[in-house]
Amino acid sequence: MESANIRERNIDKIAELFPNVITEAKDEDGNIKKGIDFDLLKKELAENLADEQERYAFNWVGKKEAIAKTYEPITKILRPVKDKSKNWENTENIFIEGNNIDTLKILQESYLNAVQMIYIDPPYNSGEDFIYKDDYSMDTDDYNAQIGMFDEEENKLFKNTESNGRFHSDWCNSMYPSLKLSQNLLKDDGIIFISIDDNELYNLKKMCDEIFGESNFIANIVRNTNSSKNQSLFVSVSHEYCLVYAKNIETLKLKHRDNKWSVPKNNVDEYMKRVSQLEKEGLSTEEITAELKSLTRYPRFIDFTNYWYFDDRGLYRKDNIGGVRNGNLNPVYNPLTKQNDPVPPGGYRYKEETLKQLIDEDRIHFHTDGSLPTVKRYLHENMEQRPKSIMSDDQRPDYSMMKAFNTPFDNPKQLSFIKRILSLADKDAIIMDFFAGSSTTAHGVMKLNKEDGGQRKYIMVQLDEEVNPKSEAYKKGYKTITDISIERIRKAGEAIVDDVNKSQGEKLQVPDVGYRYFRLDDSNMKDIYYSANEYSQDMIASLESNIKEDRSDLDLLYGVMIDWGLPLSLNHETEEMDNATVHIVDCGSLVACFEDSITDDVVKGIAQKKPLRAVFRDSSFRNSPDKINVTEIFKLYAPSTTVKVI
Repeated sequence: MESANIRERNIDKIAELFPNVITEAKDEDGNIKKGIDFDLLKKELAENLADEQERYAFNWVGKKEAIAKTYEPITKILRPVKDKSKNWENTENIFIEGNNIDTLKILQESYLNAVQMIYIDPPYNSGEDFIYKDDYSMDTDDYNAQIGMFDEEENKLFKNTESNGRFHSDWCNSMYPSLKLSQNLLKDDGIIFISIDDNELYNLKKMCDEIFGESNFIANIVRNTNSSKNQSLFVSVSHEYCLVYAKNIETLKLKHRDNKWSVPKNNVDEYMKRVSQLEKEGLSTEEITAELKSLTRYPRFIDFTNYWYFDDRGLYRKDNIGGVRNGNLNPVYNPLTKQNDPVPPGGYRYKEETLKQLIDEDRIHFHTDGSLPTVKRYLHENMEQRPKSIMSDDQRPDYSMMKAFNTPFDNPKQLSFIKRILSLADKDAIIMDFFAGSSTTAHGVMKLNKEDGGQRKYIMVQLDEEVNPKSEAYKKGYKTITDISIERIRKAGEAIVDDVNKSQGEKLQVPDVGYRYFRLDDSNMKDIYYSANEYSQDMIASLESNIKEDRSDLDLLYGVMIDWGLPLSLNHETEEMDNATVHIVDCGSLVACFEDSITDDVVKGIAQKKPLRAVFRDSSFRNSPDKINVTEIFKLYAPSTTVKVI
């Protein structure tokens, strides 16, 4: 029950392209395994081989070890924690407590090519020791040896400071495995968003170019955070970045060929509130236009540039109706000047009948200064736009919300920003965030589903990192980041349900606000590695079962599901058969029973359901004949079922 062997999967991919380069080799134990003849592979690619001495590459100290760690299988599992879950039976959302790299390894089969969008906000590199717990940072001795920090007489050659790269290598070593593993989970039309600041932006860009491919780079979004986190001697930094990559840019282009990316305009409610305030102050149309022109100079209102005018229908911007070839050359009567306006070069872009209809509907803006007439583009008819590479979100509402939820958290991601990028995914997409933090991404998924009726699902992964004992969160009783994260999800879900129940005249459905909680843990199986001469009579009793004593039916069930590559969100029901609990997953994709003793009637009842897979525990059967009987029963009633005994 190891995690997927990604190396073997990659060898299979090479075998599909170049079957002649596959050969046989011996592993460390002398067993025959599938291998690659690299000399033959080089001949297949002879004209495209890069010179080893002179080529474009991104390297850092410890990269080889980081790559090796990426491909190492693990024997850990995800244990369900039902009492920390919400709506376990019905929810399709997943929350996982644990190291993200190990978790991503475990999910390789169950969610291979299944996730449409990933958003992560990893720990930024502040130039100090990298504190995020993982197994991929090199210790100081190894690092010093590789970079030659000491001479032959053990004299230090340079001071170990922030600028010498030590911390860049640590950060890259921690990020590479998770990014590499996450790429496998993305669908072919999938996208990943990664928030970052100046310290590692360029290293992250190079790393992503290598992992996702430079041709799959979409954009680097500059985010105005409206706060200055670095009051330096020279520049007060008030922005961050968000790198965007596609899994396969050609697939994404084909998908959106006739359906370009579109997101809601930012801060609409706040802008309209300002407009309403100006109207109540009794200002003239010209005065309000002047105020709005000034207001849109602020970054968070940049989406409303030119939306400075309004009439009884609403707020609008002016758009050109000329500038075409062979257009309509008939003059248009200006009711303000009482004469015809000049015909633009090439004529009007609308036919005479269409232009007359627009005038009758008061959708043409006339001028008195000799300017050509323009068409009115109303804001309420153009609430969406192409995502911009510069975005600005006010974080004050997020702090207020976290305060209302009683879940203090430093620098939570702006919910408005998260919702904006989530809206680019399909309404039934799986969304993943493996640096969940306060779970803004989960909140965004639920809130967006409420607003547009979507069925998006999330997978959140968060290390069980302890909060600072001096922090406000600790004083309020939160011991770990996962505690804050789960409480926010719970309270956000309650608020969303309340909003739906209070809505009047709106056809809103209550979205999925539950989650199945899992915790990363060691294998369900006992670690038994004894040679023959190490066994004793006293050990025999403890070896009757190879399953650890503290493991429940659910632990075993979800361990098997992961081993078989089944999603963790599948429907799960139980049924009683002859005083035994039988677990039924996805209406028969998997049926399992882990009772201490199982009768033939139970086995027969399971077989008669004709499941795709059936699983039992070895210790449920008294002897080998009982196990053989299971085989015979399934041969009779369900010959196509795959049966496993653990």
